[in-house]
Order: sequence, then C-alpha cells, then structure tokens
Amino acid sequence: MTPHIDAFLLYLATERGLSVNYQLLVRRVLETFASWLHREHDSEDVASVTTHHISGFLGHRKGDGLIPSSLRVELVALKIFFRWLAARGRRVGDPAEPVLPPRVEQSLPDTLNEPEVRQLLESVTGQEPLDLRDRAILEIFYASGLRISEVTGARLENLSLEEGWVRVTGKGNKTRLVPVGAAAREAISRYLDSARPRLVKAKTKSFIFLNRNGGQLTTARVWQIVKERATAAGMNAERIYPHLLRHSFATHLLGNGADLRVIQEMLGHADIATTQIYTHVDQKRLKDTHRKFHPRG
Repeated sequence: MTPHIDAFLLYLATERGLSVNYQLLVRRVLETFASWLHREHDSEDVASVTTHHISGFLGHRKGDGLIPSSLRVELVALKIFFRWLAARGRRVGDPAEPVLPPRVEQSLPDTLNEPEVRQLLESVTGQEPLDLRDRAILEIFYASGLRISEVTGARLENLSLEEGWVRVTGKGNKTRLVPVGAAAREAISRYLDSARPRLVKAKTKSFIFLNRNGGQLTTARVWQIVKERATAAGMNAERIYPHLLRHSFATHLLGNGADLRVIQEMLGHADIATTQIYTHVDQKRLKDTHRKFHPRG
C-alpha cells in the first residue's frame, strides 16, 4: 500500500495544493490503516479492501479512544484516498463510500446572562486612556458579536458611529457590516475623543484600538484584558474570555426574538447550521428555568 500512499500524497501536494500539515495528517491516517490491515488481515493490497475493513478499522480506532470528531477526520482521509484510487483505475469502487460518519455530540457554548454582562461592562468606570479603551472593547464585543481578530483588526475608516455600524473582515477574508449598539457607540466615542489621541504615536496606523505604545493590540493582549477586567469585576476569570461575549450576544438576541438568519449574517457564519447551536442554548435555558421553578419540573 505504501507506493499508493506516496503517490496520493504527491497528488495532494502538487495538484490540490493542500497544506503540509494536512498532508501529514492524511499520511498518518493512511499509514495507520495500512498497518492495521496488515496486522489484522495479513493484507497490503488496496484492491482487496472492503467496506467491512473500513468499518472495522474505525471501530478499532474508537477503541483506541478517538472521539467522534477525530473519527470523522480519519474517515474523510480514507474516503478521498480510495476515491482517488478508483478514479485512476487502481482498484474497483470506493469501499469507504457507504460508511457513514460517526455522529458528533454537539457541545453547547457557555454564555453569560444579562446581569453578568452588565456586571462586567459597568465595572470598568475609570477615565484613564486604557480604562476608556477597555470599556469600549468590552462593549463592542457584546454589542456586535465580533471575533477577537475582528476587534483587533477594526480600523477607523471602517467605523461609522453616526450610522451605527462597523465593517470588519472575518474568516475566509470575508467582509461584512455589523451594527453597533447605542451603549457601545457611546463608549467608543468617549475612547476616540479622550483616550485614543493620547495613545497615538508618530507611526500609529488607523486601527481603532491601540496599545499603550500606539500600536495594534494583539489578540493575546485582548484576551488578557478581558480576563483582567473580569477579575476586577469580582467574576470568575477562568470562565470569561472574548468569545464568551460573542456567544452571549447571539444567545441574547435569539432569546429576545431576533431572526436566526439575521444573527447568522451579523456573526459572519457561512452556514446557518453553525448559528443553529444558539437555538439549543436557548432551549436549554428554557428547560433549566422550567425545571427550577415549576412545581413538578
């Protein structure tokens, strides 16, 4: 099987242009499968591999402790390998095609409730430049549901406080307009008027949020800022991180009646299925409330 694996990896590199990391992942999966096939079935012939073999290998890997999402990755690698072999006449048919991917348990994102969000945001009351900056950062996270990279990359020329929107570039280099709520606009306005001019240096660029040296904030520093402000607010900082505010933004919108498609657009999700997880969060909240307060819950 080794010559076929080598030829397939060459195809991925030269014709598909896939990353080195992905090539290494696929090689590891295929070599693990080849080793298992030789050990369990005394075979190295790609033409003799059956659907039963593919299923048996995945069962073996599950026994090794692989979670469903990892098993899905391995199955995809096997599918594209055997599909490639069949397309080039190196075997008849794709034995992996009938195998269904294992179901992945969908973990629900944690969220802050509305009083917790208020506690975090309103705890930042200082008037020093970094206080005003940090309050504006927290406000826009929650008001607009931005990713951390979108906050650090936001520029002045893409912000309209008068009209209440910011243009950001998200995953896949896709640009979108996102509304900015009144409280966030007020916090950003105070920061731009009173704090940002005091942070600007000779080589400062047009990023909205600056560090103390006038440069662009890093995502790592913003992560630290959120943790530090959560600690100062008397909250559990281990639980609180930038993306938690994005989750809270979407969950609170949905809970207050916003349309899921609109939330998808604001979050910049390519697939509505990604946004639908927030319907599960909202359902869980309703069930928990019923269980807690209903006499026979």
